[in-house]
Amino acid sequence: MTFARQEKELSPFVAARYVGEEIEFSRNGFDVKGRIHKILEHSVIVEMSDEDALSIGAKSNLTVVSHKKYSVKSS
Repeated sequence: MTFARQEKELSPFVAARYVGEEIEFSRNGFDVKGRIHKILEHSVIVEMSDEDALSIGAKSNLTVVSHKKYSVKSS
């Protein structure tokens, strides 16, 4: 027996996101800028600089950020 995957409707904010888009978020008291690497249902995987990764204590330059915890970088 297989079940069809039900797609949930995305909020307009999440639906407007795209890979490569620049975003900003805060972690461990540091403001971080990065680019969306992958979009997930409740979060994004963000690629940031090695320096920012070191500042926030991340083990790599990729981190997961909830859709509720970032903003789109203004130009």
